[in-house]
Amino acid sequence: MNPPDFSHHCGVHTPQREQALQKALQRIREHHLAQVRFVWCDIHGTTRSKTLMPDAVEAGLRNGVSMVSTLMLKDTSDRTAFKVFEPGGTDGLQGFGQGNNLILLPSAIELHRLPWAPEVGWIQCQAWFQDGTPVVWDSRRVLQAAVAQLQSRGWGLQCGLEIEFHIYRMRGPAPHIGPHTDPHQAAWPGPPPEVDLIHPGSALLSEAHSDSAHAALSIVQQTAQSMELPLMSLEIELGPSQVEAVFAPTDALLAADNMVRFRNGVRQALAREGYWASFICRPPFEHIMSSGWHLHQSLVALDGGTNLFVREAPASGSSALEAQHTLSALGAHYLAGLLAHAPGSLVFCTPTANGYGRFRPLALAPQAVVWGRDNRGAMLRVIGQAQDPGTRIENRIGEPAANPYLYMACQIHAGLDGIERQLPAPLATESPYGQGHRLLPTDLGQALVALQDDPHMVRAFGPGFVSLLSGIKQLEWQRYQQAEDKQVFHQNEYFSRI
Repeated sequence: MNPPDFSHHCGVHTPQREQALQKALQRIREHHLAQVRFVWCDIHGTTRSKTLMPDAVEAGLRNGVSMVSTLMLKDTSDRTAFKVFEPGGTDGLQGFGQGNNLILLPSAIELHRLPWAPEVGWIQCQAWFQDGTPVVWDSRRVLQAAVAQLQSRGWGLQCGLEIEFHIYRMRGPAPHIGPHTDPHQAAWPGPPPEVDLIHPGSALLSEAHSDSAHAALSIVQQTAQSMELPLMSLEIELGPSQVEAVFAPTDALLAADNMVRFRNGVRQALAREGYWASFICRPPFEHIMSSGWHLHQSLVALDGGTNLFVREAPASGSSALEAQHTLSALGAHYLAGLLAHAPGSLVFCTPTANGYGRFRPLALAPQAVVWGRDNRGAMLRVIGQAQDPGTRIENRIGEPAANPYLYMACQIHAGLDGIERQLPAPLATESPYGQGHRLLPTDLGQALVALQDDPHMVRAFGPGFVSLLSGIKQLEWQRYQQAEDKQVFHQNEYFSRI
Protein backbone atom coordinates (compact mmCIF):
# COMPACT_ATOMS: atom_id res chain seq x y z
CA MET A 1 0.00 0.00 0.00
CA ASN A 2 1.39 3.38 -0.98
CA PRO A 3 1.98 5.89 1.82
CA PRO A 4 -0.45 8.81 1.92
CA ASP A 5 0.52 11.77 -0.20
CA PHE A 6 1.21 15.21 1.25
CA SER A 7 -2.32 16.53 0.65
CA HIS A 8 -3.71 13.68 2.78
CA HIS A 9 -1.03 14.37 5.40
CA CYS A 10 -2.17 18.01 5.51
CA GLY A 11 -5.78 16.91 5.89
CA VAL A 12 -7.01 18.82 2.84
CA HIS A 13 -7.65 15.99 0.40
CA THR A 14 -11.31 15.07 0.07
CA PRO A 15 -13.40 13.31 -2.57
CA GLN A 16 -14.35 16.78 -3.86
CA ARG A 17 -10.68 17.75 -4.13
CA GLU A 18 -9.96 14.51 -5.99
CA GLN A 19 -12.71 15.38 -8.48
CA ALA A 20 -11.24 18.85 -8.93
CA LEU A 21 -7.77 17.32 -9.42
CA GLN A 22 -9.02 14.97 -12.14
CA LYS A 23 -10.91 17.82 -13.80
CA ALA A 24 -7.74 19.92 -13.86
CA LEU A 25 -5.74 17.09 -15.41
CA GLN A 26 -8.46 16.60 -18.02
CA ARG A 27 -8.39 20.31 -18.94
CA ILE A 28 -4.61 20.16 -19.31
CA ARG A 29 -5.02 17.35 -21.81
CA GLU A 30 -7.97 18.91 -23.65
CA HIS A 31 -6.32 22.30 -24.08
CA HIS A 32 -2.85 20.86 -24.75
CA LEU A 33 -1.32 23.02 -22.05
CA ALA A 34 2.46 23.14 -22.24
CA GLN A 35 3.10 24.50 -18.74
CA VAL A 36 1.29 24.99 -15.45
CA ARG A 37 2.36 27.64 -12.95
CA PHE A 38 1.98 26.87 -9.26
CA VAL A 39 1.54 30.39 -7.90
CA TRP A 40 1.82 31.86 -4.42
CA CYS A 41 1.15 35.41 -3.19
CA ASP A 42 3.88 36.85 -0.94
CA ILE A 43 3.57 39.34 1.90
CA HIS A 44 3.76 42.27 -0.53
CA GLY A 45 0.94 40.95 -2.73
CA THR A 46 3.42 39.92 -5.44
CA THR A 47 2.97 36.56 -7.14
CA ARG A 48 5.77 33.98 -7.16
CA SER A 49 5.59 30.74 -9.09
CA LYS A 50 7.18 27.49 -10.12
CA THR A 51 6.42 26.22 -13.61
CA LEU A 52 5.66 22.52 -13.97
CA MET A 53 5.51 20.47 -17.11
CA PRO A 54 2.19 18.67 -17.73
CA ASP A 55 3.49 15.25 -16.64
CA ALA A 56 4.60 16.69 -13.30
CA VAL A 57 1.34 18.45 -12.43
CA GLU A 58 -0.45 15.52 -10.78
CA ALA A 59 2.46 14.92 -8.41
CA GLY A 60 2.52 18.64 -7.64
CA LEU A 61 -1.18 18.66 -6.83
CA ARG A 62 -0.82 15.65 -4.55
CA ASN A 63 2.52 16.36 -2.90
CA GLY A 64 3.08 20.06 -3.48
CA VAL A 65 6.20 21.74 -4.80
CA SER A 66 9.05 23.02 -2.69
CA MET A 67 9.75 26.74 -2.17
CA VAL A 68 12.65 28.32 -0.31
CA SER A 69 11.34 29.77 2.96
CA THR A 70 13.27 33.04 2.52
CA LEU A 71 10.55 34.13 0.06
CA MET A 72 8.44 34.81 3.14
CA LEU A 73 11.18 36.97 4.64
CA LYS A 74 12.01 39.34 1.78
CA ASP A 75 11.46 43.08 1.45
CA THR A 76 10.35 44.85 -1.73
CA SER A 77 13.86 44.64 -3.24
CA ASP A 78 14.04 40.85 -2.65
CA ARG A 79 16.56 41.28 0.16
CA THR A 80 16.07 38.81 3.01
CA ALA A 81 15.23 40.85 6.09
CA PHE A 82 16.43 38.27 8.64
CA LYS A 83 19.87 36.64 9.06
CA VAL A 84 18.78 33.11 8.29
CA PHE A 85 22.29 31.65 8.31
CA GLU A 86 23.34 33.08 11.69
CA PRO A 87 22.50 31.66 15.14
CA GLY A 88 19.51 33.52 16.52
CA GLY A 89 18.84 35.22 13.20
CA THR A 90 15.36 33.71 12.95
CA ASP A 91 14.47 33.66 16.65
CA GLY A 92 10.73 34.11 16.89
CA LEU A 93 10.24 32.78 13.36
CA GLN A 94 9.56 29.15 14.17
CA GLY A 95 9.92 26.91 11.14
CA PHE A 96 12.23 29.28 9.28
CA GLY A 97 15.99 29.35 9.05
CA GLN A 98 18.94 28.13 7.01
CA GLY A 99 17.01 28.71 3.79
CA ASN A 100 14.87 25.62 4.46
CA ASN A 101 12.00 24.52 2.24
CA LEU A 102 8.31 25.18 2.52
CA ILE A 103 5.73 23.34 0.40
CA LEU A 104 3.31 25.03 -1.99
CA LEU A 105 0.04 23.13 -2.21
CA PRO A 106 -3.44 24.21 -3.29
CA SER A 107 -6.18 23.33 -0.81
CA ALA A 108 -8.89 23.80 -3.43
CA ILE A 109 -7.78 23.06 -6.97
CA GLU A 110 -8.86 25.57 -9.59
CA LEU A 111 -6.98 25.63 -12.89
CA HIS A 112 -7.07 28.86 -14.90
CA ARG A 113 -5.76 29.38 -18.42
CA LEU A 114 -3.88 32.64 -18.93
CA PRO A 115 -5.66 34.64 -21.65
CA TRP A 116 -2.39 36.27 -22.75
CA ALA A 117 -0.62 32.87 -22.81
CA PRO A 118 -3.35 30.26 -23.50
CA GLU A 119 -0.85 27.40 -23.47
CA VAL A 120 -0.13 28.13 -19.79
CA GLY A 121 -2.21 27.04 -16.79
CA TRP A 122 -2.29 28.83 -13.41
CA ILE A 123 -3.08 27.32 -10.01
CA GLN A 124 -2.97 29.31 -6.76
CA CYS A 125 -1.28 27.65 -3.80
CA GLN A 126 -0.65 28.31 -0.14
CA ALA A 127 2.40 27.58 1.99
CA TRP A 128 2.81 24.57 4.29
CA PHE A 129 5.58 23.41 6.57
CA GLN A 130 7.14 20.08 5.67
CA ASP A 131 5.43 18.42 8.65
CA GLY A 132 2.04 19.13 7.07
CA THR A 133 1.04 22.08 9.25
CA PRO A 134 -0.13 25.28 7.56
CA VAL A 135 2.06 28.37 7.55
CA VAL A 136 -0.34 30.68 9.36
CA TRP A 137 1.65 33.76 8.27
CA ASP A 138 0.81 33.08 4.63
CA SER A 139 -1.10 36.31 3.89
CA ARG A 140 -4.06 34.49 2.35
CA ARG A 141 -4.42 32.48 5.56
CA VAL A 142 -4.28 35.71 7.55
CA LEU A 143 -7.45 36.84 5.76
CA GLN A 144 -9.05 33.41 6.06
CA ALA A 145 -8.57 33.57 9.84
CA ALA A 146 -10.19 37.01 9.97
CA VAL A 147 -13.10 35.85 7.79
CA ALA A 148 -13.57 32.87 10.10
CA GLN A 149 -14.18 35.28 12.99
CA LEU A 150 -17.00 36.86 11.00
CA GLN A 151 -18.39 33.47 10.01
CA SER A 152 -18.57 32.38 13.66
CA ARG A 153 -21.04 35.24 14.12
CA GLY A 154 -23.01 34.36 11.01
CA TRP A 155 -21.58 37.26 9.02
CA GLY A 156 -19.54 37.79 5.88
CA LEU A 157 -17.72 40.77 4.41
CA GLN A 158 -18.68 42.02 0.96
CA CYS A 159 -16.00 44.09 -0.81
CA GLY A 160 -16.12 46.15 -3.99
CA LEU A 161 -12.82 47.18 -5.56
CA GLU A 162 -12.10 50.61 -7.03
CA ILE A 163 -8.48 50.61 -8.19
CA GLU A 164 -6.52 53.49 -9.68
CA PHE A 165 -3.29 52.70 -11.53
CA HIS A 166 -1.09 53.93 -14.38
CA ILE A 167 -0.47 52.55 -17.86
CA TYR A 168 2.42 53.73 -20.02
CA ARG A 169 3.69 52.83 -23.47
CA MET A 170 7.25 51.49 -23.46
CA ARG A 171 9.63 53.33 -25.74
CA GLY A 172 11.67 51.79 -28.50
CA PRO A 173 11.17 48.85 -30.82
CA ALA A 174 10.13 45.46 -29.55
CA PRO A 175 11.39 43.91 -27.35
CA HIS A 176 11.56 47.47 -25.99
CA ILE A 177 15.26 47.76 -25.39
CA GLY A 178 16.02 50.09 -22.53
CA PRO A 179 17.73 50.31 -19.18
CA HIS A 180 15.66 47.47 -17.73
CA THR A 181 17.07 45.07 -20.33
CA ASP A 182 20.64 46.38 -20.35
CA PRO A 183 22.87 43.91 -18.44
CA HIS A 184 25.27 46.74 -17.57
CA GLN A 185 22.46 48.51 -15.69
CA ALA A 186 20.93 45.44 -14.07
CA ALA A 187 21.22 46.64 -10.48
CA TRP A 188 19.26 45.14 -7.60
CA PRO A 189 16.60 46.37 -8.13
CA GLY A 190 17.29 47.69 -11.59
CA PRO A 191 15.87 50.68 -13.45
CA PRO A 192 12.45 50.51 -15.12
CA PRO A 193 11.88 50.93 -18.87
CA GLU A 194 11.63 54.30 -20.53
CA VAL A 195 7.98 55.13 -21.14
CA ASP A 196 5.55 57.51 -22.78
CA LEU A 197 2.01 58.45 -21.75
CA ILE A 198 -1.14 56.85 -23.14
CA HIS A 199 -3.09 60.03 -22.29
CA PRO A 200 -1.95 63.45 -21.03
CA GLY A 201 -4.19 63.72 -17.99
CA SER A 202 -5.75 66.93 -16.60
CA ALA A 203 -9.23 66.02 -17.91
CA LEU A 204 -11.13 63.65 -15.62
CA LEU A 205 -13.32 61.14 -17.51
CA SER A 206 -12.33 62.70 -20.83
CA GLU A 207 -13.88 60.77 -23.70
CA ALA A 208 -11.09 61.91 -26.00
CA HIS A 209 -8.53 60.47 -23.58
CA SER A 210 -10.55 57.27 -23.38
CA ASP A 211 -10.19 57.01 -27.13
CA SER A 212 -6.44 57.63 -27.09
CA ALA A 213 -6.09 54.97 -24.36
CA HIS A 214 -8.49 52.57 -26.08
CA ALA A 215 -5.89 50.03 -27.21
CA ALA A 216 -4.38 49.65 -23.75
CA LEU A 217 -7.75 49.63 -21.97
CA SER A 218 -9.02 46.98 -24.37
CA ILE A 219 -6.18 44.71 -23.25
CA VAL A 220 -7.15 45.35 -19.63
CA GLN A 221 -10.80 44.59 -20.40
CA GLN A 222 -10.09 41.42 -22.37
CA THR A 223 -7.69 40.17 -19.71
CA ALA A 224 -10.07 40.77 -16.82
CA GLN A 225 -13.14 39.37 -18.55
CA SER A 226 -11.26 36.33 -19.87
CA MET A 227 -10.28 35.60 -16.26
CA GLU A 228 -14.00 35.96 -15.33
CA LEU A 229 -13.33 38.88 -13.01
CA PRO A 230 -16.41 41.05 -12.28
CA LEU A 231 -15.12 44.18 -14.04
CA MET A 232 -17.78 46.90 -14.21
CA SER A 233 -15.99 49.91 -15.71
CA LEU A 234 -12.71 51.36 -16.94
CA GLU A 235 -12.31 55.09 -16.49
CA ILE A 236 -9.88 57.90 -17.27
CA GLU A 237 -8.50 59.51 -14.13
CA LEU A 238 -7.11 63.02 -13.68
CA GLY A 239 -3.40 62.18 -13.69
CA PRO A 240 -1.32 61.63 -16.85
CA SER A 241 -1.68 57.99 -17.95
CA GLN A 242 -3.82 57.26 -14.88
CA VAL A 243 -6.86 54.99 -15.18
CA GLU A 244 -9.30 53.27 -12.83
CA ALA A 245 -10.92 49.85 -12.79
CA VAL A 246 -14.11 49.22 -10.81
CA PHE A 247 -15.31 45.75 -9.82
CA ALA A 248 -18.66 44.49 -8.55
CA PRO A 249 -18.74 43.38 -4.90
CA THR A 250 -17.96 39.81 -3.91
CA ASP A 251 -17.10 38.13 -0.64
CA ALA A 252 -13.80 39.32 0.82
CA LEU A 253 -11.63 36.29 0.04
CA LEU A 254 -12.77 36.16 -3.58
CA ALA A 255 -12.28 39.93 -3.90
CA ALA A 256 -8.71 39.58 -2.61
CA ASP A 257 -8.02 36.68 -4.98
CA ASN A 258 -9.44 38.74 -7.83
CA MET A 259 -7.16 41.67 -6.98
CA VAL A 260 -4.09 39.41 -7.04
CA ARG A 261 -5.10 37.94 -10.40
CA PHE A 262 -6.02 41.32 -11.88
CA ARG A 263 -2.77 43.05 -10.96
CA ASN A 264 -0.68 40.09 -12.03
CA GLY A 265 -2.57 39.52 -15.27
CA VAL A 266 -2.82 43.13 -16.40
CA ARG A 267 0.91 43.74 -15.93
CA GLN A 268 1.85 40.63 -17.90
CA ALA A 269 -0.71 41.03 -20.68
CA LEU A 270 0.11 44.71 -21.24
CA ALA A 271 3.87 44.08 -21.19
CA ARG A 272 3.52 41.60 -24.05
CA GLU A 273 1.96 44.38 -26.13
CA GLY A 274 4.55 47.02 -25.28
CA TYR A 275 2.84 48.70 -22.30
CA TRP A 276 4.00 49.17 -18.72
CA ALA A 277 1.36 49.00 -16.00
CA SER A 278 2.26 50.27 -12.54
CA PHE A 279 0.26 49.87 -9.35
CA ILE A 280 2.47 52.10 -7.21
CA CYS A 281 0.81 55.13 -5.69
CA ARG A 282 3.08 57.83 -7.11
CA PRO A 283 5.08 57.11 -10.28
CA PRO A 284 8.46 58.92 -10.30
CA PHE A 285 7.51 61.73 -12.70
CA GLU A 286 6.46 65.34 -12.35
CA HIS A 287 2.80 66.40 -12.51
CA ILE A 288 1.45 62.95 -11.62
CA MET A 289 -1.64 62.26 -9.53
CA SER A 290 -1.48 59.72 -6.72
CA SER A 291 -3.37 56.47 -7.15
CA GLY A 292 -5.56 55.07 -4.40
CA TRP A 293 -7.36 51.80 -3.83
CA HIS A 294 -10.82 52.55 -2.43
CA LEU A 295 -12.28 49.55 -0.65
CA HIS A 296 -16.10 49.46 -0.47
CA GLN A 297 -17.34 47.17 2.28
CA SER A 298 -20.40 46.00 4.15
CA LEU A 299 -21.20 43.14 6.48
CA VAL A 300 -23.82 40.69 5.26
CA ALA A 301 -25.74 37.86 6.88
CA LEU A 302 -24.47 34.49 5.67
CA ASP A 303 -28.04 33.23 5.88
CA GLY A 304 -29.82 35.16 3.14
CA GLY A 305 -27.18 37.77 2.27
CA THR A 306 -28.94 40.72 3.95
CA ASN A 307 -26.80 43.85 4.12
CA LEU A 308 -26.34 44.38 7.87
CA PHE A 309 -25.37 48.04 7.47
CA VAL A 310 -28.84 49.00 6.21
CA ARG A 311 -31.31 50.60 8.59
CA GLU A 312 -35.05 50.90 8.06
CA ALA A 313 -35.25 54.57 9.02
CA PRO A 314 -32.87 57.21 10.39
CA ALA A 315 -32.40 56.98 14.15
CA SER A 316 -35.02 59.03 15.95
CA GLY A 317 -33.94 62.65 16.29
CA SER A 318 -30.66 62.08 14.46
CA SER A 319 -29.04 64.55 12.11
CA ALA A 320 -27.35 63.71 8.83
CA LEU A 321 -23.96 64.02 10.56
CA GLU A 322 -24.69 61.13 12.92
CA ALA A 323 -23.66 57.66 11.81
CA GLN A 324 -26.97 56.04 12.78
CA HIS A 325 -28.83 58.44 10.50
CA THR A 326 -27.48 56.31 7.64
CA LEU A 327 -25.98 53.14 9.12
CA SER A 328 -27.47 50.47 11.34
CA ALA A 329 -26.16 50.32 14.90
CA LEU A 330 -23.90 47.45 13.80
CA GLY A 331 -22.60 49.52 10.90
CA ALA A 332 -21.99 52.54 13.09
CA HIS A 333 -19.93 50.50 15.55
CA TYR A 334 -17.99 48.96 12.65
CA LEU A 335 -17.31 52.48 11.34
CA ALA A 336 -16.08 53.54 14.78
CA GLY A 337 -13.73 50.56 14.88
CA LEU A 338 -12.20 51.50 11.53
CA LEU A 339 -11.59 55.00 12.86
CA ALA A 340 -10.20 53.85 16.20
CA HIS A 341 -7.63 51.61 14.56
CA ALA A 342 -6.85 53.66 11.46
CA PRO A 343 -3.24 54.55 12.43
CA GLY A 344 -2.49 50.97 13.49
CA SER A 345 -4.05 49.61 10.29
CA LEU A 346 -2.28 51.94 7.91
CA VAL A 347 0.79 49.81 7.19
CA PHE A 348 -1.53 47.05 5.91
CA CYS A 349 -3.35 49.50 3.62
CA THR A 350 -0.41 51.66 2.49
CA PRO A 351 2.64 49.42 2.88
CA THR A 352 5.25 51.27 0.78
CA ALA A 353 7.30 54.37 1.46
CA ASN A 354 6.01 55.63 -1.87
CA GLY A 355 2.35 55.63 -0.80
CA TYR A 356 2.62 58.26 1.92
CA GLY A 357 3.04 61.11 -0.55
CA ARG A 358 -0.68 60.73 -1.23
CA PHE A 359 -1.84 61.95 2.17
CA ARG A 360 -1.96 65.68 1.54
CA PRO A 361 -4.66 68.35 1.70
CA LEU A 362 -7.24 68.85 -1.05
CA ALA A 363 -6.00 65.82 -3.01
CA LEU A 364 -9.13 63.65 -2.98
CA ALA A 365 -7.15 61.52 -0.55
CA PRO A 366 -7.41 61.24 3.23
CA GLN A 367 -5.20 63.15 5.59
CA ALA A 368 -7.07 62.73 8.86
CA VAL A 369 -8.98 60.03 10.75
CA VAL A 370 -12.49 61.25 9.92
CA TRP A 371 -15.61 60.06 8.15
CA GLY A 372 -18.11 61.88 6.02
CA ARG A 373 -21.37 61.29 4.19
CA ASP A 374 -20.48 60.93 0.50
CA ASN A 375 -17.34 63.00 1.18
CA ARG A 376 -14.33 62.09 -0.96
CA GLY A 377 -11.94 64.08 1.21
CA ALA A 378 -12.66 61.95 4.27
CA MET A 379 -10.85 58.73 5.10
CA LEU A 380 -14.16 56.88 5.35
CA ARG A 381 -17.00 57.77 2.98
CA VAL A 382 -20.44 56.50 3.99
CA ILE A 383 -22.65 55.87 0.98
CA GLY A 384 -26.39 55.17 1.03
CA GLN A 385 -29.44 56.02 3.05
CA ALA A 386 -32.17 54.28 5.02
CA GLN A 387 -33.61 51.25 3.20
CA ASP A 388 -30.86 51.43 0.55
CA PRO A 389 -29.50 47.88 0.00
CA GLY A 390 -26.30 49.42 -1.40
CA THR A 391 -25.41 51.13 1.89
CA ARG A 392 -21.71 50.72 2.54
CA ILE A 393 -18.50 52.23 3.87
CA GLU A 394 -15.76 53.20 1.43
CA ASN A 395 -12.29 53.27 2.95
CA ARG A 396 -10.05 55.58 0.89
CA ILE A 397 -6.90 54.89 2.87
CA GLY A 398 -5.35 52.19 0.67
CA GLU A 399 -2.81 52.28 -2.14
CA PRO A 400 -3.09 49.94 -5.15
CA ALA A 401 0.19 48.20 -4.22
CA ALA A 402 -1.29 46.85 -0.96
CA ASN A 403 -1.49 43.12 -0.29
CA PRO A 404 -5.26 42.61 -0.61
CA TYR A 405 -5.41 39.85 2.00
CA LEU A 406 -3.82 42.06 4.64
CA TYR A 407 -5.83 45.15 3.63
CA MET A 408 -9.14 43.31 4.04
CA ALA A 409 -8.05 41.45 7.17
CA CYS A 410 -7.22 44.69 8.98
CA GLN A 411 -10.67 46.05 8.13
CA ILE A 412 -12.31 43.01 9.70
CA HIS A 413 -10.17 43.17 12.84
CA ALA A 414 -10.74 46.91 13.30
CA GLY A 415 -14.47 46.79 12.54
CA LEU A 416 -15.09 43.80 14.80
CA ASP A 417 -13.41 45.57 17.70
CA GLY A 418 -15.77 48.50 17.21
CA ILE A 419 -18.72 46.10 17.29
CA GLU A 420 -17.49 44.08 20.27
CA ARG A 421 -16.87 47.20 22.35
CA GLN A 422 -19.89 49.03 20.88
CA LEU A 423 -17.73 52.04 20.13
CA PRO A 424 -19.72 55.20 19.36
CA ALA A 425 -19.00 56.83 16.03
CA PRO A 426 -18.11 60.54 16.12
CA LEU A 427 -20.00 63.06 14.04
CA ALA A 428 -19.26 63.18 10.34
CA THR A 429 -16.92 65.88 9.15
CA GLU A 430 -17.82 68.57 6.65
CA SER A 431 -14.22 69.82 6.59
CA PRO A 432 -11.93 66.80 6.10
CA TYR A 433 -8.84 68.99 5.63
CA GLY A 434 -9.67 71.35 8.51
CA GLN A 435 -7.84 71.88 11.76
CA GLY A 436 -8.15 69.79 14.90
CA HIS A 437 -8.48 66.31 13.38
CA ARG A 438 -6.29 63.37 14.35
CA LEU A 439 -3.86 63.00 11.45
CA LEU A 440 -2.79 59.77 9.81
CA PRO A 441 0.88 58.75 10.02
CA THR A 442 2.81 60.63 7.36
CA ASP A 443 5.48 58.05 6.52
CA LEU A 444 6.13 54.32 6.67
CA GLY A 445 8.24 54.62 9.80
CA GLN A 446 5.42 56.34 11.70
CA ALA A 447 2.95 53.72 10.46
CA LEU A 448 5.14 50.90 11.80
CA VAL A 449 5.25 52.61 15.20
CA ALA A 450 1.47 53.11 15.11
CA LEU A 451 0.96 49.38 14.54
CA GLN A 452 3.17 48.49 17.51
CA ASP A 453 1.24 51.04 19.60
CA ASP A 454 -2.12 49.40 18.79
CA PRO A 455 -2.39 46.37 21.12
CA HIS A 456 -5.66 45.19 19.58
CA MET A 457 -4.21 45.00 16.06
CA VAL A 458 -1.09 43.25 17.36
CA ARG A 459 -3.25 40.66 19.12
CA ALA A 460 -5.59 40.27 16.15
CA PHE A 461 -2.81 39.59 13.64
CA GLY A 462 -0.63 37.85 16.22
CA PRO A 463 2.64 39.17 17.67
CA GLY A 464 4.62 36.76 15.50
CA PHE A 465 3.12 38.00 12.26
CA VAL A 466 3.47 41.63 13.31
CA SER A 467 7.13 40.97 14.14
CA LEU A 468 7.64 39.35 10.71
CA LEU A 469 5.96 42.18 8.82
CA SER A 470 7.68 44.87 10.89
CA GLY A 471 11.11 43.35 10.33
CA ILE A 472 10.56 43.24 6.57
CA LYS A 473 9.10 46.74 6.28
CA GLN A 474 11.70 48.22 8.66
CA LEU A 475 14.48 47.10 6.30
CA GLU A 476 12.68 48.78 3.40
CA TRP A 477 12.21 51.96 5.45
CA GLN A 478 15.86 52.04 6.50
CA ARG A 479 17.05 51.66 2.93
CA TYR A 480 14.69 54.44 1.85
CA GLN A 481 16.02 56.77 4.54
CA GLN A 482 19.59 55.98 3.54
CA ALA A 483 18.99 56.49 -0.19
CA GLU A 484 20.88 59.54 -1.48
CA ASP A 485 18.37 60.06 -4.28
CA LYS A 486 14.81 59.35 -3.13
CA GLN A 487 13.45 59.72 -6.67
CA VAL A 488 15.76 56.98 -7.92
CA PHE A 489 14.64 54.79 -5.01
CA HIS A 490 10.98 55.24 -6.00
CA GLN A 491 11.90 54.58 -9.62
CA ASN A 492 13.89 51.40 -9.08
CA GLU A 493 12.35 49.95 -5.92
CA TYR A 494 8.71 50.45 -6.83
CA PHE A 495 8.09 51.61 -10.40
CA SER A 496 10.29 48.88 -11.87
CA ARG A 497 8.67 46.10 -9.81
CA ILE A 498 5.08 46.92 -8.79
